[in-house]
This record gives sequence, C-alpha cells and structure tokens, in this order.
Amino acid sequence: MAVFLLSFSPSLLVPPSPKVGRWNSSILSPPALVLHLKRSIPRVNAAAGNASSALDSDFSNELDAVSSFSELVPDTVVFDDFERFPPTAATVSSSFLLGLCSLPDTKFKNAIETALADSECYEKKNPSERESCFFNKALVHVGADLAKLVPGRVSTEVDARLAYDTTGIIQRVHELLKLYNEVEVSSQCLLFKIPSTWQGIEASRLLESEGIQTHLTFVYSFSQAAAAAQDWARNHSGDPEIEAASKNGEDPGLALVKKTYNYIHKYGHESKLMAAAVRNKQDVFSLLGIDYIIAPLKILQSLKESVTYPQEKYSYVRKLSPGSAKMYDFTEEELIKWDQMSFASAMGPASEELLAAGLEGYANQTRRLEELFAKIWPPPNV
Repeated sequence: MAVFLLSFSPSLLVPPSPKVGRWNSSILSPPALVLHLKRSIPRVNAAAGNASSALDSDFSNELDAVSSFSELVPDTVVFDDFERFPPTAATVSSSFLLGLCSLPDTKFKNAIETALADSECYEKKNPSERESCFFNKALVHVGADLAKLVPGRVSTEVDARLAYDTTGIIQRVHELLKLYNEVEVSSQCLLFKIPSTWQGIEASRLLESEGIQTHLTFVYSFSQAAAAAQDWARNHSGDPEIEAASKNGEDPGLALVKKTYNYIHKYGHESKLMAAAVRNKQDVFSLLGIDYIIAPLKILQSLKESVTYPQEKYSYVRKLSPGSAKMYDFTEEELIKWDQMSFASAMGPASEELLAAGLEGYANQTRRLEELFAKIWPPPNV
C-alpha cells in the first residue's frame, strides 16, 4: 500500500508523514498521469464522528457508493479512458512525456514541438542546459494543455535529481511557476510534486509559506515506515513497523494509511492523503473515508459493473473519519518534533530501500527524456 501527501498549508511538515510509493511492482514512482474521477452522485452526509457509520442508499453501483466516501483516481495514462472515468485533475511528469513521445499522434504533440522550438532553450550552448530547458518547457506546455482539459489542479513533477537540494528544489519550482505565468496558467491551478527527502520536505514547507502548493511523493510516516509494505515484506524482514502490523493481523500498508490519516486529522494538519497500490475491492472498502484512492482500471470497472439495488441491505461502512481519528492514541515517540537527525534515524530498511529505488526511477526517466529530446531536436519547423 502506498500513499501520497497533498499539502495545502504552511504546516505541511507533519512529523510522522505518510509515505509514497508507486502503484506497480517495480520502481516506486507515481503514474504519469493522475486522473481524478468526477463524482456521479453527491457526497453522502455521514456522521463525521462515527467511523463505523453504515450507509444504506439507492446507489446504482459500487463505484457510486465508494465515491460517496472517497475520491477515486484511476491509475492510467490512456486518454481513451476519459469517457469512462472523466478526469477532474491531472499530473504531468517525465514518464508521461516519455509516453507521449512514443505515440504516433497525440493532442499534446504541438505542446512538445513548441517546447523544442523555444528560442530561449535553442540559444543555450551547453547541451545539458539546453536539454534541461527543453524538459522544463515541455512539462509546462503540456501542463498548460492539461489545465484546459480538467477543472482541478495540474501537478507538475520537480526533477528528482534535486531531491537532496532544498535550494535547488525551490529554485526549480520558481522557474516552473514563472514559465506557467508566461503561458497564463494561474498558480491556483497548480501543484508541484516534490520528493520527500528531508530536504524536499523543508523545500515544500518553505514553498507553502509563500502560498505555493505542493504534492509530496515518497513520504514516510513514523519510524520504520512500511513503504509499499505488502510487497516489500514478502522478501524482507527486520522492519519493526511491518512486523508489528503483521503480528496484529493487519496488512502493513493498510495500517500505515490508517495511522497517517488519524495523525493528520487528530492534530489538525491541512493535508490530503492519497492511497495507492490497492490490489482489490476489499482494499478499497477498507479505506472508505480517505481523501483519494488510486485504483487500477480493472478494479474501477469491477466496482462500476457491481450493481446495488435499493432493497439490498448491503451497507458501506466509513472506515476513516476525523471523528474516529480523535480517539486514536499515538506514542510519545511518534509525537516528537522531527528534525533532520531524528528523521534520518527513524527511517527503517523498507523506507530507505524504497526511497532510493523511487528516486532512482524518477531520475532515470528524466535522463531518458532529455536524451530523447537531444535526438529529436530540432523539430522539423526549427
């Protein structure tokens, strides 16, 4: 199980923060495009103080029922799925751009060609600087096109090679924001996706204090966080949090998500939580009430095809709520004010291994994209 932390306040730096992985089995990185489903029915008014409140309603299918508790996010980059699962928000990243460049034709072709024809990049004599310029321009031009297609925010990836450079991250976000301003995309439509190393979290905190909203990836919660624990634990041992969850008969990933949600809501942090790497419908039902759930299309389709009838006494139970979070007990160790040293010492083997793998995956995608731009530059019209 993996989670994202979407931060919307200067108090972004929640000491025990959730961790983010990817939603497939190899490298930990988010999908190239994150699409948020439009709700097909209004949000159901459940008692916020009761996590076990059951809702019986005239839902047409399980997808409608689940969507009344949590925003569902399809794990896809296929634009043909827009009709089946209409997007309300999107993410532009190096992997998404790589995917676009592999297509014979795409609605974003002009955005990429415009980036490759940019005179500012063209004038840079240093090849690496020119390729980096192309990369940033492509992110922004495609992001600007996405902003026209979705009513929600567009999250833009920050180069993972800057993951341990607070100043570099802040500078890159300012550069991207300036480019977005030049193409008349408001900052209110944007999020910036930052790796959650200590330096990345600090950069995010400072950016939030400027009113620039961020989206943290590879975030780890509490000591020895169980990053994508259900996968990692199959072949490893020695991570205390994974072992503790397993001893209690809990899935370590689900336990991590619930614990993080309870921390955020018990102590009033203005962050949003997004769970990923769900494996089946039962995982979805176990997380009802979380802000976002990223689910594979096969699970979404199964939910959509599972009809519910008014006469059925099937009830959908909210598992996570701000009310129940107030009753969750945290240890003194979990409530310390984290600094760089305590943050580093609390990283368990799972979090260390998966953070390194995730950052390497991000960086490799960016390098591949820059190499591709170098091969296809200049475009025909330059």
